[in-house]
Amino acid sequence: MATDDVAQLADSLAKTQVVGGELSYKGKGLKLDNAESVEHIVKEIKEFQGLQALRLEGNTFGVEACQAIAKALEDKSDFECCYWSDMFTGRLRAEIPPALNSLGAAITTSGAHLRSLDLSDNAFGPDGVRGIEKLLKSSACHTLQELRLNNCGMGIGGGKILAAALTECHKQSSALGAPLRLKVFIAGRNRLENDGATALAQAFQLMGSLEEIHMPQNGINHPGITALAGALQHNPQLRVVNLNDNTFTKKGAIAMAQALRHLRNVQVINFGDCLVRSEGAMAIADTLVEGLPILKELNLAFGEITEDAALMVARSLQDKAHLEKLDLNGNALGEEGCSNLKETMENMNMGDLLGSLSDDEGEPEDDADEEEEEDEDDEDEEEDDDEEDEEDDEEEDKENRVNQMSTPASEPRPPDVSTFLSFPSPDKLLHLGAKRALLIEQQVDVNDAVKTAEAFLKISSVYKDKDEEVKMAVLDSVDAILRKAFSCPSFSTFTFMSSLLIMLGLLKSEEKVKPMRMVAGHLQAIEHAVQQDYFPQEHIAVLDAFMSRHSKACESCTGARDSLKSTLQRIRPEC
Repeated sequence: MATDDVAQLADSLAKTQVVGGELSYKGKGLKLDNAESVEHIVKEIKEFQGLQALRLEGNTFGVEACQAIAKALEDKSDFECCYWSDMFTGRLRAEIPPALNSLGAAITTSGAHLRSLDLSDNAFGPDGVRGIEKLLKSSACHTLQELRLNNCGMGIGGGKILAAALTECHKQSSALGAPLRLKVFIAGRNRLENDGATALAQAFQLMGSLEEIHMPQNGINHPGITALAGALQHNPQLRVVNLNDNTFTKKGAIAMAQALRHLRNVQVINFGDCLVRSEGAMAIADTLVEGLPILKELNLAFGEITEDAALMVARSLQDKAHLEKLDLNGNALGEEGCSNLKETMENMNMGDLLGSLSDDEGEPEDDADEEEEEDEDDEDEEEDDDEEDEEDDEEEDKENRVNQMSTPASEPRPPDVSTFLSFPSPDKLLHLGAKRALLIEQQVDVNDAVKTAEAFLKISSVYKDKDEEVKMAVLDSVDAILRKAFSCPSFSTFTFMSSLLIMLGLLKSEEKVKPMRMVAGHLQAIEHAVQQDYFPQEHIAVLDAFMSRHSKACESCTGARDSLKSTLQRIRPEC
């Protein structure tokens, strides 16, 4: 390596983060090709006593570099967590399997017992799954709890290899009296399709230990969905089911609704963009009436659901005391249907839990009979497509061998700020990526003080004090819109403050605006904002006065209120 390159690398590695048993090189953007280039990393790994986790994501490693790192891991018996997403950018596809093989062999040799394996955003295809096959079958993975393979382009073939490896791991671990109990499985955007999903379903049913399953955007149709439904009902601890952007149609939705009847711990259901259709939605509603007592989130957006079915879903949630969000956007309710749905939710005192209906597609034409024919046609087409796609996969593999470059098998959807603001959640905010603050700033009309206040509260509603990544994402986004708003000469800071207080239920509105439910995140974000240089000093005393009053709106977050009050009194300017 050139002297300058070595110096730059040394300087970057000097900033290596060491927390507890974790060694992190995350996001340094290093290009590490050979053993010489990773000498500093190897040295730090060897000298790290009790190494439990290694973060390599956000860099790019060659085969020789991985082999050198693997050698250093061979005696790390305490090792538990591999955070190895996005570590092969721009590498030859042929390089990835041997690199993974060497790392996996080292972990097996060390006698370590893994808890978490994250190889997301590495476009290694079916061959890459071969690269971790031995590791997954080994005793090192008998203790595996989290497996994250998001956006890896596994395809049908990779899905089958993965399912077989997990099945073998469960078999061997069961023989030793401690069966594999995988809790979290993440494999979105992998083109698993029906055959890949069906193979994995068999492994899931065998394990029976899943708590979270995330398989969005995998081209799975109703045969694969039905297979997954059959497996999920044998996982009684399941909390999160995310199958967003696959194609259920009526048959798949009904099968999934039947499966959910067997589950009591589900908190999050994401069947958005899944074409569940009205009959499927009604089946899910029937299940909701009888079960899923602690459900928090339900997403049935963009599913060709009509008004009657949507109202049935809404009414089925009446006794769900833990419900936080319902998304029925992008369906076929029509203007009157949207109004009726909102009224129904309001009458159940759940109006603030309903997401935006701004993308509603209007009342459908009377084509119920045609729908059945379309389903049958879809089934025939799906079978034909499966055969064609397998041929396409083989052809693509040939092309990849020619091109010899690792490229994503399917590009992730572009970040969608409007979806986040319509239906906020921590995951949606993080999904916006590193440029989230800029994207949100561009989306929010800061010339409108009311809309700015509304956006501020929606962003801050997902604030999590104990989740540093979410916390910083919220605060960065809040800073972006407020800094821009308050620097605008035409921006009415008085209107902003009034709107903020009204929306939080601290100030009555002449227009009878219904306040949202205050959460601690609202007050914690305000506490952050008032300490920034962009915040108008003249409004601090106003906020202090309202925080000093006894208000029912604050009763659910007294700790955050007291903290904000203390900060306001400390920074309040002298009269």
